[in-house]
Amino acid sequence: MDRALLADFLRARREALQPEDVGLPRGQRRRTGGLRREEVAALAGMSADYYGRIEQQRGPAPSERMLVALARALRLNLSERDHLFVLGGLSTPRRILRDDHVGPTMMRIVAGLSDVPAVVLSRFGETLLQTRPAIALLGDFTRYSGLSRYLVYRWFTGDPRIRDIYPVEDHPIRGRVFAAEIREAYTADPTGRAGEIVAALLEASPEFANIWRLHEVGVTHHHDLKRYLHPELGELELYAELLLDPEQYQTLLVFTAVPGSPSHDKLRLLVSAD
Repeated sequence: MDRALLADFLRARREALQPEDVGLPRGQRRRTGGLRREEVAALAGMSADYYGRIEQQRGPAPSERMLVALARALRLNLSERDHLFVLGGLSTPRRILRDDHVGPTMMRIVAGLSDVPAVVLSRFGETLLQTRPAIALLGDFTRYSGLSRYLVYRWFTGDPRIRDIYPVEDHPIRGRVFAAEIREAYTADPTGRAGEIVAALLEASPEFANIWRLHEVGVTHHHDLKRYLHPELGELELYAELLLDPEQYQTLLVFTAVPGSPSHDKLRLLVSAD
């Protein structure tokens, strides 16, 4: 345990937070930014004296439970939490990803894309968030439940609401892409959520089973121009640009068209009609 670095790190993270960041009132008598020690202690469920001794490099080494509480109180991301554990002399805890949770940074980015089709996907292909133009373009992907939440499952079980988005001649490459994406998640954790999806598809879909036996990885054309079918506007040629959140393994897809192209005009009609 490095008491000095631990104290410095906690102090720096405390001073970087504002009361509004953690749901506390600022108050008229607060003259400096950052949280007070007693506020961090209250958020972490410990006494102000105990927390003060950590910042003062005194007292016993904090337990794992206390470090978890401090990480939560200080709104640490996963990398910061791991760093806190190392400074506290403990092994870093196993990362458990919140697949149903979109982080505040990603939420702010999506909020700034209100006039653009944009979708946030989990590493399993579950749609976590869509802008209104994305719903107008693709349909509401957040309304599903059970295994149908996952794009790969809907695709290989023949859901027309996902199949009909792409021209029939593009279906083979879409199937290979979806299978390769779920394989990446499966390889990382075969007994978890991806394993459940793969097992269900191997039983339900001969098409998936045939592609799965090929063991393809890295099959992607994210940066290529792709075709999408809209029931009213017809075919649109769009790029789907990616932004990856490495902490949560979530992907933001932003759909754009070449300026001046027919697809660009259609996309503008779609957004203005939304």
